[in-house]
Amino acid sequence: MIHFLFSADEMFADQRTALATIGFSTSTCSDAALAGAKPLRDIPAGARVVYRGWMLNAREYDALVHGIVACGAVAFTDARTYLLAHHLPNWYPLLADLTPETRVFRVDADLVTELEALGWGEYFLKDYVKSLKTGRGAIVRDPADAPDVLADMIEYRGAIEGGVCVRRIEDFLPDSEKRYFVVRKTGYTATEGESVPDIVRLCAERIPSDFFSVDVASRSDGALRVVEIGDGQVSDIVGWSPAEFASMWARAGGQLLRT
Repeated sequence: MIHFLFSADEMFADQRTALATIGFSTSTCSDAALAGAKPLRDIPAGARVVYRGWMLNAREYDALVHGIVACGAVAFTDARTYLLAHHLPNWYPLLADLTPETRVFRVDADLVTELEALGWGEYFLKDYVKSLKTGRGAIVRDPADAPDVLADMIEYRGAIEGGVCVRRIEDFLPDSEKRYFVVRKTGYTATEGESVPDIVRLCAERIPSDFFSVDVASRSDGALRVVEIGDGQVSDIVGWSPAEFASMWARAGGQLLRT
């Protein structure tokens, strides 16, 4: 059976209610239990556990997996697979032809020199997981400004996870980005019956994860491009209602997921 384990945060309450309403087993866990300081509770033995909550780093997710195993259950997504979808350098080589060109650098790299050598004119900076959405933002036009962006990332987010990813800017159409989810190699839209783009189907074929998100945007020349891949457990349901998210799992269900 599938069991959904939620972070104890009010923003996930509606998702838990929606899944429980259609018959899925659910529970919540405290921050202490999530960090491994306390045992997880209310997880059925033998269940395959899907986590729904805030992003976890590698150490935190590993602790969660161990906590799930201690309950006699298994994680729907193992630690290696979690990082494959969660960290951009892991999924990028699998989708390099479908997403903006990207270079990856160590945190202590001479980023000014590296950007000058690339000569792209504009650069989108992020760490392995997220970009800066406050302050000056994530786009750099003058390489000399790159260290200030990294400093802001540390100030606003507390740390840079993994390293620095520099992405080439593409001309995406405003408000064209849309989130899809993939469960067991099948792509889903928020609206049942709506067609899934071929680019999402390609991601489903290439990414060896049972649950991940795909953000797709339209470029000015009409091409669809992958903006981001994320582990589905820690991906927001932007563009989806809790009921639509639960319906996706019902559509993906049957014996394949419930046993």
